[in-house]
Amino acid sequence: MTTSTTAERLTQLSIDTIRTLSMDAVQAANSGHPGTPMALAPLAYYVWGRQLRFDPDAPDWLDRDRFVLSNGHASALLYSMLHLCGYGLGLDELKQFRQWNSRTPGHPERGHTPGIEVTTGPLGQGVANAVGLAMAEQMLAARFNRPGHAIIDHHTFAFCGDGCLMEGISYEAASLAGHLGLGKLICYYDDNHISIAGSTKLAFTEDVAERFDALGWHTARVEDINDLAAIQEATEQARAETMRPSLILVQSVIGYGSPHRAGTKEAHGEPLGEEEVRLTKRAYAWPEDKQFFVPDEVRGHFEEIVQRGRKSHREWASRFEEYRKTHPTEASELERVMHDRLPAGWEAACTGLEIPEKAEATRSSGGRLLQRLAAAIPELVGGSADLDPSTKTFLKDSPNFDLAHRNGRNVQYGVREHAMGAIVNGMAAHGGLRPFGATFFVFSDYMRPTIRLAALSHLPSIFVFTHDSIGLGEDGPTHEPIEHLASLRAMPNLVVSRPADARETAEAWQAALARTDGPTVLVLSRQNLPQQDRSHGALGREEGALRGGYVLRDSGAGDPEVVLIATGSEVAVAIEAAGRLEKRRRVRVVSLPSWELFEAQDPNYRSAVLGPDDVCRITIEAGATMGWERYRGARGACVGVDRFGASAPGETVMAKLGITADRVVALAEEILG
Repeated sequence: MTTSTTAERLTQLSIDTIRTLSMDAVQAANSGHPGTPMALAPLAYYVWGRQLRFDPDAPDWLDRDRFVLSNGHASALLYSMLHLCGYGLGLDELKQFRQWNSRTPGHPERGHTPGIEVTTGPLGQGVANAVGLAMAEQMLAARFNRPGHAIIDHHTFAFCGDGCLMEGISYEAASLAGHLGLGKLICYYDDNHISIAGSTKLAFTEDVAERFDALGWHTARVEDINDLAAIQEATEQARAETMRPSLILVQSVIGYGSPHRAGTKEAHGEPLGEEEVRLTKRAYAWPEDKQFFVPDEVRGHFEEIVQRGRKSHREWASRFEEYRKTHPTEASELERVMHDRLPAGWEAACTGLEIPEKAEATRSSGGRLLQRLAAAIPELVGGSADLDPSTKTFLKDSPNFDLAHRNGRNVQYGVREHAMGAIVNGMAAHGGLRPFGATFFVFSDYMRPTIRLAALSHLPSIFVFTHDSIGLGEDGPTHEPIEHLASLRAMPNLVVSRPADARETAEAWQAALARTDGPTVLVLSRQNLPQQDRSHGALGREEGALRGGYVLRDSGAGDPEVVLIATGSEVAVAIEAAGRLEKRRRVRVVSLPSWELFEAQDPNYRSAVLGPDDVCRITIEAGATMGWERYRGARGACVGVDRFGASAPGETVMAKLGITADRVVALAEEILG
């Protein structure tokens, strides 16, 4: 540790505290990634100690700076910072790193640990999340700031590594960020030249600075991460650059200070070992026999840092009260959106949707509804992956979000599905917005990691997927989703809704917007679907899709002999089949647009909708049959598509692959004998 001045000594002591806490946590777990925390400790100290505005007593303070650790495998670094910065993460939690029920899991999890803005670990996701966070700041500032009252004015800081920048999602997100000129986004790239397999030269030799220059970013280099003056100079340049996001390339040595592991791949993803930890502490002039040691003067120093953050919060709160006096309506609205409360009476936009007499694609129904929702919910923002004419998701009364229109509510993502999902998640994590993203259903495969992280993080992101089945026809099997419904239904904490008509589409949107503890997927048709008559049903028909499943049609009194269960476009197939069968049988049609919402209902309701266990049940859906066993019962069958589709008119593909009333009727008669 250097001793040239008291301040320099305290700085070095603080940095080495961060390093040794991270080393000890990984060693105690006998699992984890020690090298990057050891390397990045000076940068973390600088950003948290001298740049980041935060208040651990109010971790959800709306004008705090946001911090993202995109290279989430370095989680021990973040937990060390949260411990030192007063977020209530005690040493006992650091000692339980990666253990059952601890608040220090292997990768940072939003909502699980205080101070974590977004869940990271899958590399590159955090970079795209950070873009979403920065976009949200700009959108809210444009809506709520007034002359003399910059009530929304904060930065997003992100750390990323080689792996993050190798992933395609980061390139997509960075390209959009440069196009949009997100000047309050500052990313630090840990350029340590080491990956799990060895040197990055094995697979990654591009000039990262030139790439980001070409993407419209401001770039700067710091040759030595231990040079805090150089980091400060580069950061001040980045803060002064208001029209471009910034990437600061920082040279570091992975496993810094380790006599035998520094600069090697072995420092990346495995504990140093007790002897190497001891030798590394000796190199830091650190007490070798102490684990999880925080010197008193470091405690005091970080308390001063925290106090500065608390002071910033108090000053902002005072400014907000002045804002409230001058702009009471805006202040009330800002508090509403940041507490995730929708405007009073917003549901009327859904319940009042005009139901046409003619057939209409549910993508078109959704498009009409979105215009009503946009008028009722000012914080609703969204866009598509260059497909809004097809997904019908453009908000007609708003401009695009761009450099000239920070108040725009339409986001033109371009053909960037990977980034779109993660950016939507970043906006949802920021708070104050209800974001959605849209594309064709088959391309949900590109977005699966982001949907999964939304579910894991309990983010209320909404994903709109149109062109939902083989019914789209001529585009053929590359664009016809088959296994996608089954795949997404297997994901925990995700609600999937596939409505059958305009009314169900409105109810599905209503359920999605009412949900605040997880994401929703809305699966909509390209082809026109008939509007269903609920007057022949009973159970659940008033709430319809809000309950996930309901009786759409009953052909007579008493228990049904046949129950036809369908979603989306296949509800019309079930209705046609029922019309034929009910001449001889008592038939029930159940519309089941959302398994997840249906399973959340009372068991008695579910049983009443589905009918007796021994009834003949036939499920009908133009997708993989996997999972439908739960509803077909002991005497039933699943009508679906367990092969890839084909290129032909949609009606032809449906008929050739057996999604027809004829097949349903024949199956029912065969089962009943």
